[in-house]
Amino acid sequence: MSKLITLHEFIVSRQKDFPFATGELSRLLSDIAFASKIVSNDVRKAGLVDHILGAQGGQNIQGEEQQKLDVVADNAFINAFRNGGEVCGIASEENDDFVAFESQAAQNANYVVLFDPLDGSSNIDVNVSIGTIFSIYRRVSAQGSRATLADMLQAGTQQVAAGYVLYGSSTILVYTTGNGVNGFTLDPAIGEFFLSHPDMQMPENGRLYSVNEGNLNDFDPQLRAYLAYCQSNDNQTGKPYSGRYIGSLVADFHRNLIKGGIYIYPCVPAAPEGRLRLLYECNPLAFIAEQAGGVATNGKTRILEIEPSALHQRVGLYIGSKLMVEKAMGLH
Repeated sequence: MSKLITLHEFIVSRQKDFPFATGELSRLLSDIAFASKIVSNDVRKAGLVDHILGAQGGQNIQGEEQQKLDVVADNAFINAFRNGGEVCGIASEENDDFVAFESQAAQNANYVVLFDPLDGSSNIDVNVSIGTIFSIYRRVSAQGSRATLADMLQAGTQQVAAGYVLYGSSTILVYTTGNGVNGFTLDPAIGEFFLSHPDMQMPENGRLYSVNEGNLNDFDPQLRAYLAYCQSNDNQTGKPYSGRYIGSLVADFHRNLIKGGIYIYPCVPAAPEGRLRLLYECNPLAFIAEQAGGVATNGKTRILEIEPSALHQRVGLYIGSKLMVEKAMGLH
């Protein structure tokens, strides 16, 4: 039996990928793993502990009802970043503005993190898979000062690392630093992540499409034509594709990453700019998709090349297997 490789061992072994690394990014990834274990444990207790299940009673900046676990997860990650000393500031989907940490260690830190602490949280009460998405950038402001808005508003091409944690039948952490994609599964008995999905590659093609077809009448003619192609016998497989839509972006993306497929959340008249957040969801997943051989676009522009103009900017998203996204774009 081959030796199991822990997340920490893997991170340390990959430090050579960064000639000028000081270990700061490695510690930051370890901080993320630590916070995800806390959230995973809380997710497992949902329904047993009153203070973590159900609505919080307020709304986030997106106008969405906050769940109690949204706040628990947000606090867990913010505390990990604040205490770790590798991050000068953060921006979260759950907060109106970015947070610049005040300590001297933080102001001397080199990184900022943008994250969605609990993607798919509307599914918490019905026990559907949810997740955390994160994106790491080097700061552009002067070291030794407070983090600035410019640190947060960087194009996805500037990411140094990105990943997600899926809290499902098992807890899986998937991340990239620009040298491929690797996945790690949490062993809850000992609280350690082990390498379970080395060098993940998204199949070039697939038979799965993920889209909320309840909005079909609001889709543009080109997208409706693509969905008709997926449902016909005239596609490349000779039989209809399978529709799979969980409603948790991380879960839908993870399935397609492994099995091949396309995820679509287009712009519609009710949301002409799209609904998914560029900084917290689309950029990190686009980085992972491209590193695994996939494609991510808003329908016109490569996601990673979009210049962000606001913390909570929304975009349309077509992401997944290369040939499937290219076919969808070919009909636009």
